[in-house]
Amino acid sequence: MSVRFSFKISNGYNSRSATVAADPKAISLEGEKPCTIFLIHGLTGTPNEMRFLAHYFNRKRGYSVVCPRLANHGAPLYVLKKTKWEDFYASAREAFVQLRKITAGPVFTAGLSMGALLSLLLAQEFASDIAGVSCLSPTLFYDGWNVPWYSSIVLPLLCLPPLKYFCYFKEDPPYGIKNRALQQRIHKYYSTATLDDTEGVAEYGYPFFPMTLLHQLKRLVRYCVKILPSVQVPVQLIQAREDDMTSIRNSTFIYEKINSDMKEMVLLENSYHVITADQERSTVARKMDEFFQRIIGFTPHLWTNGTRIV
Repeated sequence: MSVRFSFKISNGYNSRSATVAADPKAISLEGEKPCTIFLIHGLTGTPNEMRFLAHYFNRKRGYSVVCPRLANHGAPLYVLKKTKWEDFYASAREAFVQLRKITAGPVFTAGLSMGALLSLLLAQEFASDIAGVSCLSPTLFYDGWNVPWYSSIVLPLLCLPPLKYFCYFKEDPPYGIKNRALQQRIHKYYSTATLDDTEGVAEYGYPFFPMTLLHQLKRLVRYCVKILPSVQVPVQLIQAREDDMTSIRNSTFIYEKINSDMKEMVLLENSYHVITADQERSTVARKMDEFFQRIIGFTPHLWTNGTRIV
């Protein structure tokens, strides 16, 4: 992640006149089989980045798929920047609880980047309700090849008040994407976007990243690391060897800390950070599918009315 630090103050149009861009609503696809996939997008991201996976599992497997929009995502940046990690988790948790009330079959969770951490939190809190978890490019440490060497010094300083309230960083290419065509589409929007621009957020996410949210992510990471030993559900970790934002050390760390009897790591060879939309997204979907099928095969109580869910 090549970063430009910008000390900017939003033009702060008042909340009465603020409008949310035409962000897609939470993904909700009903399937014919009693199995559900619960997806969680990344920080400053959008359900759109999980759309390929959603349609894969709904069309290929006949599973129901739900992907909520995390708290304040789609709102103007001055609203999102004030959100705490607990609010992000609460919004995912509420959607999961509502889903479980109407779903009798097995539920698998999968999250991208920060969404992977939220998936692990759900797995720890609702261990008896979650059949398995797939962590996609989990983000504990910003240590990918495109992260500047000085970030470990500069970022902590910029997370301190009052700097964190006025400081944003804006990504340069490759934006977590190795696919050139998609990378260029993102660049076309990001390169001209202003701080208060939400026009392309629904499709590409926010071009600016507030330091207040980086501070919240650091708080979430500290909490997540503490609960990892109590995670016992099956866990899969998928990450690109060339992840530009977070190295495979992130997946390795989680793999070594969790106490799951069934766990695996999958390393991709031709992707960057946003593996749900990049060149190997089909491989990601297939590996998730294979893992979930193994769980169903090894866990008799996931059978419904005597019929194995395949």
